[in-house]
Amino acid sequence: MRELILHCSEQQAESLSDALLELGVLSVSVEDADEHTDQEKPLFGEPGLEPEVLAWQRNRVVALLPEDVEPEDMVAQLQEHVDISVPANAWSVRDVPDSDWVRITQAQFGPIRVGEKVLIVPSWHRDDPDLVMPDQGDESGVRIELDPGLAFGTGSHPTTHLCLHWLSDADLADQRVLDYGCGSGILAIAAKKLGASSVDAVDIDEQAVSSTIYNAEVNQVAVNASLPDALEDGQYDVVVANILSGPLKVMASMLCGRVRPGGYLALSGILDWQAEDLIKTYGQWIPMEVWQEREGWVCLAGRRPA
Repeated sequence: MRELILHCSEQQAESLSDALLELGVLSVSVEDADEHTDQEKPLFGEPGLEPEVLAWQRNRVVALLPEDVEPEDMVAQLQEHVDISVPANAWSVRDVPDSDWVRITQAQFGPIRVGEKVLIVPSWHRDDPDLVMPDQGDESGVRIELDPGLAFGTGSHPTTHLCLHWLSDADLADQRVLDYGCGSGILAIAAKKLGASSVDAVDIDEQAVSSTIYNAEVNQVAVNASLPDALEDGQYDVVVANILSGPLKVMASMLCGRVRPGGYLALSGILDWQAEDLIKTYGQWIPMEVWQEREGWVCLAGRRPA
């Protein structure tokens, strides 16, 4: 297989990408043409704070071509399709070596240990004889089978890792737990396996709800997953929310209201420099503090006054 690489400006990146996809390329990615140089610039954001233009000043648009498509033909079609001139020196082709992409992808996702009690295992490591839980004395650790998918949360990201670690340190025996913004359902599944009596999981994304239901079935635990409108009124002993600082700030009153007096709230998806603002916002209802930091992200935790 081959990749067509086109160099373009900030204003052209989106239209070129859209045109290539319409013309039938297998995939498109946009890269910083100045990466690994002094001119390289970061480009990131979060919901509500995205950059106005999702591209760099100088870009590489990389398109994976079907095997029966010649690069020259694709460039010719592209120039007819969009009002953009593509000079001969503005594009190139590189071969993509044949590889077992499934095996390569799986190799990137190995088992993940969280604290002393939680082990996350992709299905392709299910029968690995070397996977042994840490010594727990009289306690047994929990093993969660989870594959990377469309919904966020496999335990590899610092925010998910922080929430999982907090849950593993909490006493969840016979506790009622709410996972708000459940993604893959990993926190909800972990809470149930760690002893929670009941677990509700909520997400605004239907795909996340479906993923949570599926992953709970794989792990043979009962989790009630739904969209927010389907969540019944009530309070919980423990509420966890691994989202982002913007939505967390907007939902502060609602999330705190879901915590029973004397119950606990844990928040993640927060960069270290955003922590004080969130602590101030949530402090109107629940005193919060930084529980732990990991790679520039923090987990906030607090107990609602009885």
